[in-house]
Amino acid sequence: MGACGLGQLIGSGAIFLSAGVPDPGANHFLGEGDSAAISAAVSGLLYVTLGRRRLVWGGHPAITPMIWSVAEAMNVDYGEWVTLYQTLLFEDEFPEETARFDNVVFVEAVGTDREQSLEKMRKRMLGETRFEAAVFIGGMAGIMNEYEMIQASGASVKMIPVASTGGAAAILHQQLGADPMLVDELDYVALFHKALAIDPNERRYRVPSEQPETQAERISIPTRK
Repeated sequence: MGACGLGQLIGSGAIFLSAGVPDPGANHFLGEGDSAAISAAVSGLLYVTLGRRRLVWGGHPAITPMIWSVAEAMNVDYGEWVTLYQTLLFEDEFPEETARFDNVVFVEAVGTDREQSLEKMRKRMLGETRFEAAVFIGGMAGIMNEYEMIQASGASVKMIPVASTGGAAAILHQQLGADPMLVDELDYVALFHKALAIDPNERRYRVPSEQPETQAERISIPTRK
């Protein structure tokens, strides 16, 4: 079942990332975030997933550069593994890294209405991919909006609110009564390997089409010396 049941489903086993750095001056601010933890969590998620799972997220001026810096350093075709959605309402505010991603979906704005433009983008973003899990890091009200849209869809998506990053993710974690590991574990690579059930020995692939269908076929057993 797709995340919102909208549009054509283009993937399976993908990870949805909902993330942001809370801005106390914003009217949709929900609580302080830990910027160092947010950066570490985003980097940890990319390290665990890139070349192994598709990653989809909505552009955020602080998050997109983080993703670019990790993706550029890894020997995979990140344009095939990551998909970035942007509403054209914020076209003048896109970080320069947006232009470097090969797989950006631009969604027309609804006039100058911020909320309607974001809702339109989110419906398309959550409806065009079949998600296995949704990871929530830091963020503000948009985190809650995206969580609620996934819930309303009735899709079976594992929710992973990383409470240690603060912001809306911490509030969502409290509301869901989620795993205490998401509060206590600060080794984000270890956390995402466990939370997403991705074996550390799973090989990375340059493009998704090269990846075997079953996870067992992707495992490389380390040889003992």
